Order: sequence, then C-alpha cells, then structure tokens
Amino acid sequence: MARSKLSFPEHFHFTAIIPIRITDLNYGGHVGNDAVLSLIHEARSQFLKHHNYTEMNLEGIGLIMSDVTIEFKSEIFYGDVLNVFVAPKDFTRVSFDLYYKLTDSKTEKNFALAKTGMVCYDYASKKVVSVPEKARTALLS
Repeated sequence: MARSKLSFPEHFHFTAIIPIRITDLNYGGHVGNDAVLSLIHEARSQFLKHHNYTEMNLEGIGLIMSDVTIEFKSEIFYGDVLNVFVAPKDFTRVSFDLYYKLTDSKTEKNFALAKTGMVCYDYASKKVVSVPEKARTALLS
C-alpha cells in the first residue's frame, strides 16, 4: 500500500505549545487520530492569531480546509506537552498549504507530521477567492 509522504518547508517560524488532555485519549490509552486533527486545528488557530487573523477573517475573507494528510510517527500520551511547529508553503492564486510537525517538548521526538490545504473563501458570495497579498506576506514572515 502506498503511504503518504510530505515534503516539508526548511524553516518553521511559529510554535504552538499544546498539553495533551485526558479527553484527547482513545480506548487504546493514547491520543486518537481524531484528536490529532483537533490538535492541528488548535495549532492553526494559534498560528493565525499570532498574525492577527482567524479562519473567518484573513484580510476580510475566510478559509476552508480542503484536505489533510497526517503521518503518525509515535504514540502520544496524557501528560505529554507538544511543540507544534507550523509553516505555510505552496501558495497558489486561491490556496496555500500549512505544514505541522508535532514533537515532544522535552525530548523533541516526532509524534506526527501533517499538512492541511487551505482555500480562501468568501462566505458572503459563496465563492473561492484569491489569497490576499497582505496575508500571504504576513504568513510567510
């Protein structure tokens, strides 16, 4: 079976620090795959907030996640504290990708790697729109 393989940016300029909650665990006693997606969402929200944006206001337009890829590397347990590194890459006229590296804050062990495709969307007109140049510049800084 073919496996997903991500091509990561060279530099990550933002780090979200996220402690694992008991509610992130599944019946196996480790963080569930659905919780990893939630952790990525939290990191994305913190990244956008760092740049004075939200998913509903990126220079006046919204964002929609069009796809996600997650490579699971190691189990994550209750009490672990994650460093979630976030970086944008692969901008097109209407979209860009965000890359995530989830590591243990103490040992730097890789837990997961991920990518989300983000599409710029005008919720009022219900149409895909161009990435605002001001936002592109800000997110890359």
